[in-house]
Amino acid sequence: MILFDLICGQGHAFEGWFLSGEAFDEQREANAIACPHCGLTHVVKAPMAPHVARRIASRPEEGAGSDSAASASVAEARADGPVDGLRHGLEALRRRVEATCDYVGQRFPEEARRIHYGETEARSIFGEASSSEAKALADEGIAVTRIPWLPRRND
Repeated sequence: MILFDLICGQGHAFEGWFLSGEAFDEQREANAIACPHCGLTHVVKAPMAPHVARRIASRPEEGAGSDSAASASVAEARADGPVDGLRHGLEALRRRVEATCDYVGQRFPEEARRIHYGETEARSIFGEASSSEAKALADEGIAVTRIPWLPRRND
């Protein structure tokens, strides 16, 4: 998976996860990517260093020289831009979900099925599910939404 910063024709900035750069290009050409602010489907990649999800995180060797100072500078520079607004929105969403929904953790797929099939009380839940589990739920007609979950900040 790869995360791109995107900009619509109206100048709204947002992020999108894609299987690959080619997948982004295919979706863009099919007008399948819409700005969450205005719905415009004319979007382009913003200049950035993409975030690529990896199965095994690699850590630099001790003393190998790190880019932590450079990374901190980039993070500080981006904190005042459109990403900061997105971060605040996602943090507010997290607080609302945590306040109004039941956390079921890894039992999310099982509990979503139980609710859908009327085996337990209907209620809003949140938890974890793999991509294949989320797809299986959708294939069964169970509506689920994947939410980008930011880690809590203590500042």
